[in-house]
Amino acid sequence: MSKEMGLTPFRNEPYLDWSDEGNVGKLRAALEKVGGELGGSYPLIIGGKPVETEGEIVSENPAKPSQVVGRVGRATEREAGMALDAATRAFEFWRNTPPEARSRILLRAAAVMRRRRFEMIAWEIYEGGKPWAEADAQIAEAIDFLEYYAREMLRLKDGKPVAPFPGEENRYFYQPLGVGVIIAPWNFPTAILTGMSSAAIVTGNTIVMKPSEYTSVIGAKVAEIFEEAGLPAGVLNFCAGYGSEIGDYLVEDARTRFISFTGSMKTGLRINERAARTAPGQRWIKRVLAEMGGKDAIVVDETADLEAAAEGIAVSAYGYAGQKCSACSRAILQEDIHDEVLGRILERAKALRVGPPGSPEVFVGPLISRPQFEKVAGYIEVGKEEAERVLGEDPGDPEEGYFVSPTVFAGADPRSRIAQEEIFGPVLTVLKARDFDEALRIANDSPYGLTGGVYSRDRERLERARHEFRAGNLYFNRKITGALVGVQPFGGFDLSGTNAKAGGPDYLTLHMQAKSVAERF
Repeated sequence: MSKEMGLTPFRNEPYLDWSDEGNVGKLRAALEKVGGELGGSYPLIIGGKPVETEGEIVSENPAKPSQVVGRVGRATEREAGMALDAATRAFEFWRNTPPEARSRILLRAAAVMRRRRFEMIAWEIYEGGKPWAEADAQIAEAIDFLEYYAREMLRLKDGKPVAPFPGEENRYFYQPLGVGVIIAPWNFPTAILTGMSSAAIVTGNTIVMKPSEYTSVIGAKVAEIFEEAGLPAGVLNFCAGYGSEIGDYLVEDARTRFISFTGSMKTGLRINERAARTAPGQRWIKRVLAEMGGKDAIVVDETADLEAAAEGIAVSAYGYAGQKCSACSRAILQEDIHDEVLGRILERAKALRVGPPGSPEVFVGPLISRPQFEKVAGYIEVGKEEAERVLGEDPGDPEEGYFVSPTVFAGADPRSRIAQEEIFGPVLTVLKARDFDEALRIANDSPYGLTGGVYSRDRERLERARHEFRAGNLYFNRKITGALVGVQPFGGFDLSGTNAKAGGPDYLTLHMQAKSVAERF
C-alpha cells in the first residue's frame, strides 16, 4: 500500500554534518531566534483549545539554571479529567478515520519537523542540555518514527492472511484500543514523545500526552507540530503536569485503555501495578507498554580489537552525559587485557570536552536537573567507598550548571551498588573477569536487561552471547547506544520493561486488538 500512495521505501533520516559551516550557521541563527523566545508561556491544549491553569511548570536551562526556558501549564486532576473526556469523545470519529488518512498526518508531521529541524535542535540544547550531535540525532529519530509508523500502518491496515476454508470468508484484522496515556521521559523529549504518540495516533487511538516536567516546552512544540500537520482537535491532548499530581489519576481512571511509558523502573512498576486494578465502570484489561532503563554492560575479551572496544565504551558511557537507558555503565574486561583497555578508556574520557553545549565540540553537557545532579553526586560518593575512582572530580556548584565530569571506578565488586544500580550519569564502573564465562555471568547478574555489547573476534563466543546475553538489544563490536528506527527495534528484557520494541515491526500491533470475522456463504 505504501507503493500505492507513492511512498518511497523507509530510510533513516541522515544526521547533519557539523563540519559544514552552513549547518553551523543555521543552528547559530536558530539558537539566537529561540533564545529570543525563552521565558514564554505555553497553556495546556485540550480538545483543541488552550486551557490556562492556576499553577505552572517553570522549565530551566540545565546548563544555566537561572535561565527560564518557558512556563508551561500545570495540570491538576481537573484538567487531566478534561483531557480524558476530550480524548474519549474524539475516539468516536478518529477510530473510523481511514488508516491512509491517519498515515498522511504522520507524513506531514515528519515534513513539518524536517522544516523546523534547526529550531527543534535549539530547543533541545536550551531545555534538554543536549550537545549538538545528540540534539540532531533526537530530531532525526523523531522524523524516523513518523515516517516508519506511517508506512507500518499501511502494511497492517488490511490485517493478515489466514488459512482458507471452503464456503467461508475469514478475515483477521486490527482495531484501535481507545484512549491512551503517553508518559514520556526527559532524556529523549522529542524522539520518544513523538514515537509513542505517533504510534498510538496512527493506529486509530486518541491520547493524553504528558511530557516530563523537565522538558515540557519541547512537549508543547511536539504537540504544535502535530496540530500544524492537521491532526484533528481532541486526538492529541497536551496535558503537562507533575507525575506525583496527575500520574496515578491518569493511569487508574476507567476511561484509560492503555498506558505507554518510558522512565525509571520504580515508576514503571508502579504504573504496571496500578493499571492492573479494575476501576469501577472499566470494561477492559488495561495494556501497559513500558521501557524502564538498564544497567548495561560491554564485555571485552582478549581477542578483541582493543582500540575499537575502548572507543565504543567511552562513547556509550559518556554520550549525553550517560543519561541514556542504553548507556554503558559497566565495562567487563577479561583480566589479560583489563589494564590496557582501562588505560585506553581513561585516555579517551579525559579528552572529552565538558561544558555548556554552545558549540559542536562539546561532548558532555549538563545533567538535566538539580535532583538528578544530586543523585549522581551521591552515587559518586558511594563509589569512592566501594572502589577506586581512577578518573573524575567531585561535582562543582550546581548553581553554575549541573555538570559532572566523566568518572571511572575500577576494582569494584560486581555486586556493589555502583555495579548494580542505575546511576544515569557519566559514571562507568570497570569490572575484571577471569574468562569469558565469568564475564557473561557478571553481565547477566542484573535485574535489568536492556542493552549489552561484546567486543570479540571469537565466533563461538559471539554465538554464545547471541543467545545467552540477557539483553533486548545486543551489539557486537560496536557501541551500544544509538539504536536506529526500523534497523534495531528497541526494548528490553526483565525489569527493563515489556520488550515493546519501539521502531520495529511488532510495535504498532501493541496499540490495537486483533479481530477474526468469519462469514459462511
